[in-house]
Amino acid sequence: MDSNALSPDNSTSRTDVLDTLNEVLKQRRHAAAEDSYVASLHHKGLNKILEKVGEEATETVLAAKDAEHGGEAERQALISETADLWFHSLVMLSHLGMDHQAVLDELARRFGISGHAEKASRQP
Repeated sequence: MDSNALSPDNSTSRTDVLDTLNEVLKQRRHAAAEDSYVASLHHKGLNKILEKVGEEATETVLAAKDAEHGGEAERQALISETADLWFHSLVMLSHLGMDHQAVLDELARRFGISGHAEKASRQP
């Protein structure tokens, strides 16, 4: 798969983006650290990946605050930061031998369940 596999003008549909990205992440997980950003994260280990997830979560929160009363640039910054957060979350799942499908399955399971009821079901 080439580096343009996920480009906006490529034929990859939005519904296939997560599957395609998952395949790219699998391929790059065992690549040489100097050849791939994803591989470099995997080589640095879970703590580095979690650091990146936390960093991106913070940046997303800050971008959301800016977007609340901002213009188009602030709204686009929020989209960009959210994409970074999702991406690094997918790297985290990949590092742990998991992928997005389990998350999608969990979201699907929650359809039709009250958010309050779902949260209460997780408490001991």
